[in-house]
Amino acid sequence: MKAGRVAALAAMTAASLALAGCGAFSRSPGRAPVETRPAQDILDDEIYGRGRAPTSTIWDIFRPRQDPGQIGAVNKYIWNASLETLSFLPLESVDPFTGVFVTGFGTPPGGGQPYRATVYVTDPALDARSLNIAILTRSGPASAATVRAVEDAILTRARQLRREDSRF
Repeated sequence: MKAGRVAALAAMTAASLALAGCGAFSRSPGRAPVETRPAQDILDDEIYGRGRAPTSTIWDIFRPRQDPGQIGAVNKYIWNASLETLSFLPLESVDPFTGVFVTGFGTPPGGGQPYRATVYVTDPALDARSLNIAILTRSGPASAATVRAVEDAILTRARQLRREDSRF
């Protein structure tokens, strides 16, 4: 009986070693692993069909989100300074989430030429690169000196607003 147990144990050990070594020599070391799609893409294809997954579902609330500070973030000082500086122009459309507002034609105080402006605040930083302005006259684009003067006025007012805000 004891010899039978030893033989069975030896057979099990040999079988385990043989099974463990089955894949040891079949893999080449220079071969790259197989790339697969993310599990969510595979699941979307199974549920909705290949290439027909909706752009947004109720389950998006469980997916990782982008940084909320970077979506639609504009500098409030530049935004408010732009609105104040160009307050003589009638507003046609305003989108504070994308940082764009478009004005209609209006004449500045003490001036005779009507202007129209499109302002785009691109960044949450109080920086000159965050402000893009396009100014038009009825005959075409305004001069570069005019655009530069308006940009300087807006940035100066934005700095003043920030200074006033830091006092509180």
